[in-house]
Amino acid sequence: MWPEILLTSVLGFAIYWFISWDKEETLPLEDGWWGPGTRSAAREDDSIRPFKVETSDEEIHDLHQRIDKFRFTPPLEDSCFHYGFNSNYLKKVISYWRNGFDWKKQVEILNRYPHFKTKIEGLDIHFIHVKPPQLPAGRTPKPLLMVHGWPGSFYEFYKIIPLLTDPKNHGLSDEHVFEVICPSIPGYGFSEASSKKGFNSVATARIFYKLMLRLGFQEFYIQGGDWGSLICTNMAQLVPSHVKGLHLNMALVLSNLSTLTLLLGRRFGRFLGLTERDVELLYPVKEKVLYSLMRESGYMHIQCTKPDTVGSALNDSPVGLAAYILKKFSTWTNTEFRYLEDGGLERKFSLDDLLTNVMLYWTTGTIISSQRFYKENLGQGWRTQKHERMKVYVPTGFSAFPFELLHTPEKWVRFKYPKLISYSYMVRGGHFAALEEPELLAHDIRKFLSVLERQ
Repeated sequence: MWPEILLTSVLGFAIYWFISWDKEETLPLEDGWWGPGTRSAAREDDSIRPFKVETSDEEIHDLHQRIDKFRFTPPLEDSCFHYGFNSNYLKKVISYWRNGFDWKKQVEILNRYPHFKTKIEGLDIHFIHVKPPQLPAGRTPKPLLMVHGWPGSFYEFYKIIPLLTDPKNHGLSDEHVFEVICPSIPGYGFSEASSKKGFNSVATARIFYKLMLRLGFQEFYIQGGDWGSLICTNMAQLVPSHVKGLHLNMALVLSNLSTLTLLLGRRFGRFLGLTERDVELLYPVKEKVLYSLMRESGYMHIQCTKPDTVGSALNDSPVGLAAYILKKFSTWTNTEFRYLEDGGLERKFSLDDLLTNVMLYWTTGTIISSQRFYKENLGQGWRTQKHERMKVYVPTGFSAFPFELLHTPEKWVRFKYPKLISYSYMVRGGHFAALEEPELLAHDIRKFLSVLERQ
């Protein structure tokens, strides 16, 4: 019996070693055309054009008219946020939106940073580009691309940008001074949506790589959460020699290893590479993983299959759009907020910030095209694309915020990102880290750079 057990163990180890053996693959760079019609034979205009966010009285009047026609449905008694966005609190939000929110003032805030557009692969790509107001003598800023997700926008980064570009005036050392570029994913906000099927995270990564080259950066750092984490991961898989460092605050790393760890980790966590903090954040697995993901992933199934259907309703109703988006800013910030009648929204965010993000979807009419990104990336099934099975071979840093939708232990991150050099358990914060906890995220990005430069 023992020889058979030994042989099975050796064989199992050999198979595991073979499938997990570090093969430094890269994704093929390729090319694409996502604009309407067929690609012109003429050379694409590669100019970078200044852009300004604008509004009008007509736009605001139309919004107010639609809000005034909202049809209220009372919530169930004591339902809080368990059934979705509580309509009693929704009345307060839309009352402020209608009577107190100053969109023209928020447009001025949006325009505090320089905006630009440029044509890449047939699409008009929007981005903000913020340079340091001052630099220590003899120093050059570190170029940092920061990528948002859904249902966020480039506006998520407005509070963290000054901590990165002007650290000394915000109580930080000037050891690391960044030049920050925040693009809008195509189909989000002011970036043109694809006219063709198949526009996924890899295509987005390639476009953002071309954007950085167009801006004159041959080497750069990248950072992202949500879809931004996948797009940045794909950039590192496409052009690892150009990515000096990758920092993430979310990672899509579910694999056979993570599944096995989840099943056995409560009893054998230490032997499987889990820390005490990992066990606290993952167990009981039925509540903190299975039930939590079931509660929060219904939207994903809709958007992975029929995004245009629900999107048509959301694109026609500003109140429906706000409820749909702001629900995520409640329970994705802290799942326990579902027990509160106001969803805890104003514990972490201001209504001005939340409604500004909603307005970037409403005024541009991009909720449908933003939701299509789910179908293009996940509509074919899990782990069906090559990049999902590939590892990432650039220096990586990771911020593990305690209220992220799914905690990702260092062991899991390292399996996908073998050059992980910095992993931090954050003391607080959830999914929208840059907007919710800009100081914590900025500190961890700077910590990652310090570790990287000491190597």
